[in-house]
Amino acid sequence: MDQLSETAVKAIAELADRAGYEIKTFSVPSGVKGVPTAIPVLVNGRTGEAKGLAQLIEPWRTRPERKIGMARVNTIESFIDLVERHKTDDSVIFADIDWNNPSLTAVIDYHGATDAAFGQHRIHYPFPRSEEWKVWTDKHGKPMPQADFAEFIEDHIQDLTSPDDLEEDSFQRMFSCRVGHPTDLIMLSRGLQINAEVRVKNAVKLQSGESQIIFEEDHKNADGQPINVPGVFVINIPIFHGGAAARIPVRLRYKTRDGAIAWTFMLHRPDIHITEEVRRDMERAAAELDLPKFEGKPEA
Repeated sequence: MDQLSETAVKAIAELADRAGYEIKTFSVPSGVKGVPTAIPVLVNGRTGEAKGLAQLIEPWRTRPERKIGMARVNTIESFIDLVERHKTDDSVIFADIDWNNPSLTAVIDYHGATDAAFGQHRIHYPFPRSEEWKVWTDKHGKPMPQADFAEFIEDHIQDLTSPDDLEEDSFQRMFSCRVGHPTDLIMLSRGLQINAEVRVKNAVKLQSGESQIIFEEDHKNADGQPINVPGVFVINIPIFHGGAAARIPVRLRYKTRDGAIAWTFMLHRPDIHITEEVRRDMERAAAELDLPKFEGKPEA
């Protein structure tokens, strides 16, 4: 009990004496958990009525009795730093690996091995998505007209990366198509812009796994050669705000109809990339904080 609380109790005792009350100690029966062994009560000397002192002491309080509430942080570094500031021997970390809504939650006052705790002081990291991830996933699986697709590639060319030898071999076997490099996508987008108002004459899939689009005879590019289309390319973007960049294969498809062409790209298994990132951050936080970790959600 702090100094002000002791002063408050003394003041209450003096007032109680004048009003015919006295403070007595009530012994709690053994086996009752979560309360002290003795509780002070205010007893009316005339009637024998007993009242708890809590409601009389509360107005004198200068700070909360215990820590409660949930802090929300925006980066894994802030999560680790804030948990480090408040953690106890019973603190734990929960990781919700639902890829649509992943999170880390540290319960500072979690249950001990034998004793229950309030579990009301928490620190939450909701893995906010990066702006780059929002842009690419917003267009994921949505057909785009030729001009819009070409403009999108030009605007986000900085997110493209070249596959390394292992990725190129692996993706080529996995998707049965040629893997594109940034220069291929640049040439593709520029070729599409040149032919923006030209009808598609033919679109074929070559034995090499590469597609070619041929436009009508009046196409506007200089040599009239077909435009080569890779079946997959690689982007290198952070999934979460402030997080490390992830290399993600992106499938590229198109459909022709009445001389027009519509483009669609699809990030390959975004759930896997998100889940891996969440588990890496869970392992990192648990190791740096020396706390136990669990996949799931804490009690409500």
